[in-house]
Order: sequence, then C-alpha cells, then structure tokens
Amino acid sequence: MRILLINDYGTPTGGAEVLVLGMREELRRRGHDARFFASSARPGGAESLADYQCLGTTSRWRTLLQSANPCASRRLRRVLKTFRPDVVHVRIFLTQLSPTILPLLRGVPTVLQVESYRPVCPTGTKMLPDGRLCQEHWGAACYRNGCLPLRDWGPLMLQMHWWRRLRSVFNAVVVQSRALERQLAADGIQPVHVLPHGVPDQPPRPPLVLPPTVGFAGRLVPEKGVEALLRAFARVVTHLPEARLLLLGDGPERPRLERVAAELQIVNRVTWAGHLPRAAVQERLAPAWLQVVPSLWAEPFGLVAPEAMMRGTAVVASGTGGLAEIVCDGETGLHVPPGNVEALAQAMRRLLEDRELAERMGLAGRVRALAHYREATAVDKIEELYHSVCRDRGGGRRLAARGRVQHDEQTGCRA
Repeated sequence: MRILLINDYGTPTGGAEVLVLGMREELRRRGHDARFFASSARPGGAESLADYQCLGTTSRWRTLLQSANPCASRRLRRVLKTFRPDVVHVRIFLTQLSPTILPLLRGVPTVLQVESYRPVCPTGTKMLPDGRLCQEHWGAACYRNGCLPLRDWGPLMLQMHWWRRLRSVFNAVVVQSRALERQLAADGIQPVHVLPHGVPDQPPRPPLVLPPTVGFAGRLVPEKGVEALLRAFARVVTHLPEARLLLLGDGPERPRLERVAAELQIVNRVTWAGHLPRAAVQERLAPAWLQVVPSLWAEPFGLVAPEAMMRGTAVVASGTGGLAEIVCDGETGLHVPPGNVEALAQAMRRLLEDRELAERMGLAGRVRALAHYREATAVDKIEELYHSVCRDRGGGRRLAARGRVQHDEQTGCRA
C-alpha cells in the first residue's frame, strides 16, 4: 500500500513528530511504501527527516503562512500526482501547511489524526492566558480573553472557518483519548475513532538505586508546568536532601526556570540535560524512581507517560485530559491537580520515601503499557482503518463508532 503521511513539521523535536517518524518506519518494515510530507520549518534548527517538503517558517510570518500556504498546495499537488497514494494520513496541518491542502484530498481516501485541540482552538491548548481552562467556543472570545493579538486573530479566524468548511474531505477522524473526543464533540466534530498512541517496546529498567531521582521529559514551555515541578521539588528536598531532579528537554522557558531553581537554592540538585534523541532520553531516565508529567493544560494524550510506563517507571501526572486515562491513580502512579505545588510535592515524597511502592507501581505501569500502548498494536489498528477507508469511504465512519467502545473496554482505568 502507498501511504502518504502529512504533518506540519518533519523534525524529531516534538511528540507528534516523533510518532509520525516512528509510524513511517514501522509501516515500511511491514512492506508499505510510506512517505512523509512536511513543511521546511525547523524548530530549534533540527534537521527535517521528511521525504517531501514545502515552504514553512518559525518567524513572525508564520501566522499568515498557517492561514494560507500556497506553496504547500502546489507542492502537495505534485506529490499526489507522482506518488499516487492509496491513502493519505494527515496529522497536524494548521500551524504550517494550512487548509489550502484540503481541497486536493477530495477523492483520495484520507484519515485525520487529531493531536491537539488545534481544530477547535487557535492556540491548540484550550487554556487562557491566566492558566484557566477555556470553556468558550473559538471566535471573538479568542481576542476578548487575550489569547490572540489582533494581528493574529483575523487571519486565524479565517483559517478556522476555512478548515470547518473543508473538513468533510476526511473519511475518518482519529483521536488518542476520550478527553479529546469529548472536546471535539462539544464543537460538533464527530464521530471519531479513539485510538491511543503506541510506544516502542523496550527492556525493563534496572532495580532502583540511590539517590532517589525524579525525572521529567518535555518542552520547557509554560503549559508543561515545570515551574510548579521545581517549587514542589524544593519542598521535597527539605525532607529528602539526597533527592535529585533530572530535566530532559529544552525551550524558551529554560533561562527563566534556571533562575527559579537558583532562587529556590536547588541548583546543585537539578540536572538540565537539554534536548536528546528519543533513545537517549529513555536511557537517561532509566534510573529515575518516578517520572513527573506536571502539565497545566489538559494534555490530549501525554506520550511521555506510556514511555515511562513501558520501561517500568511510576508516573506522577496531572489528573486531567489524556493523562488521567493513561496513568491509573494509586496503581501505576499518582494523580495531582494541575499547578498544585503542595499536592505534587506530597506525591513525589510518597514514592521517593518508599522504594517498594515505586517499584510496585512501575511494574504495574509496564504491564499496562505492554497491554494497551504498544507501537505495533497501534499501527495494526491504523492499518485496519486504512483498509476500511480504501474499501468504502463510509467504512471509516462505521469503524469509528466501534473504536469508542473498544477503547472504553480495553484501556480505561478501574474505578
């Protein structure tokens, strides 16, 4: 089968990009001719690994380009003509490629995999500037609440209207969590197929040894909640001075966060490892007693959580969004309210002071990851969806309805 994967970025710098690159390799391993179309934008200067590229940018002109990118449509037209894919799998397209690509997909079996709230929120987070979750429909509220400056609001409103008019080109919509399904349904986008992401199999981590270490992996941006993590960790070390914090990832918040660590007098207990390749991340985090995912926003999924569980690491995560579905509170880890420093500190102490509990929750997490979050299983289900939309453009919609029930029965945490 000839499969064209489409995503705004082709660099291995974010969870969605890592996933699409991994899917391309797994599909090729299974004998498919899978190719990847992306923009030339390179966040952080990372190398693009896409097979085809069109114009992209991370400059201040990005708002105009993501609203209407004629280069993307011209280039994609040529790719569709020469490659002639049997199915097109679109991941993220509203931050670079723009809705200009959608008319080209009419008549081609096409799957949309939604990775964020971007189809229903121009910022992609459904979070207000003051950190509260947004409860309003996109539109005038995006400007009134200060989410978008006026220069961006106009082009992005046009983009949103254009996308909504053209969304019927997709034969099936895939999301990775029930939380994201509910958010899309509230904005009139349904039905969808709920299919959790998968992560590569990996060997279990070694037995836990001193010092008790907390791990974090992710972009250093406000919505990831790293400042709350630093403040909570500062409370932990007053009781456990031997504790250590390992931060993997980079981003615009790093200089400010380093100042916060200095103010809290925990600099000598925090290691800033920066951005690392995926395999190196897993190797560095293997000794961690627990991994923290302190997101302030309701993550649609939270890829680092099943990755930690796959290697057998207990997870302390914000109990919202997809994270609440992945991490079973009290079984594979602990839930905390987003941004609650005291609750986060208490959860970390509970595991750092009880190595046996950390080992037990980590083992339960690995069992759960092997059962529900394997990359091979996720690709099996995507292949089934590909064949369905190729056989019958309505088949993907019927399969989507079955997918919701399947997800609820197989991956939900016990009450």
